[in-house]
Amino acid sequence: MSIKNPEGKPVVALIRSEGHYEGVREALQLIEDRVAHDIKGKKKVLVKPNFVSTRVQLAATPVEAVRAVLDLVTRYHSGKITVAESPAMSTFQEGLRNFGYLKLRDEYDVEFIDLDEDDSVEVEILNSQLKPISVHVARTVAESDYRVSVTRPKTHDAVIVTLSVKNTAMGSLLNGDKSRMHQGYKAINLNLARVSRLTLPHLGVIDGFVGMEGNGPVSGTPINFGIAAASTSPVALDAVVAEAMGFNPGDVGYLHHLSEWGMGTLDLGEIEIRGAPLEKVKKGFKPHPGYREQLQWR
Repeated sequence: MSIKNPEGKPVVALIRSEGHYEGVREALQLIEDRVAHDIKGKKKVLVKPNFVSTRVQLAATPVEAVRAVLDLVTRYHSGKITVAESPAMSTFQEGLRNFGYLKLRDEYDVEFIDLDEDDSVEVEILNSQLKPISVHVARTVAESDYRVSVTRPKTHDAVIVTLSVKNTAMGSLLNGDKSRMHQGYKAINLNLARVSRLTLPHLGVIDGFVGMEGNGPVSGTPINFGIAAASTSPVALDAVVAEAMGFNPGDVGYLHHLSEWGMGTLDLGEIEIRGAPLEKVKKGFKPHPGYREQLQWR
């Protein structure tokens, strides 16, 4: 599957953020025309936050970022919206309670789905010898016709950064299969790209008001990044945000593969950035201690 901008260059909204809700709202307003166009007629709308940990707030998507997404999406979609996740640690219900998500049911027509309890579809990935094995992707994610990924920018212990594309790819796997993705640096990047062919977001949203640097994606430290970004071209979005974090997007293996497979671009010269100039928001994130080893995916 390739989600392309039919009007030419992919567009990424990038703004200085003054809060989780305010920043995401402003970024989405800059691409509201594209969201309105793409969501028209869609039946199964999925919002996918990121709960790597259900107890460490810095490792999870703030509920205010999701609220800003829902406020925009509900302008153009009148049906029920699914909020779903498969946390890497503990249960989805614990994350909903701990991070204040349950109150969204009182404000919007949303349903919560624990993807670990979902039906699944099988996807072929690779083991450490690059031989085929399989994992199971939640059917709710695979069959949604409009997927929204909402996450923080974080460094990662295997693939340098985790942003909008990885959020839906890894988070769509049933929990018992997540460990099967980790087959060494070369394989995990190929595996994320393979799964992304089924899970790529139609809208990516990055709440970078506060990010995580260092020992991500759970045990890192906060960094006041002060940005928000959004795009209907998720690979381009992640390329822009990775660059703003101080990383070369081409060094992120799974983004490289998706670009090579025609599912997005990492060439910043081919991307229209609306809002703040990229050079004005760059802030070097401290990489994961294993950063140099992670480059061995090549």
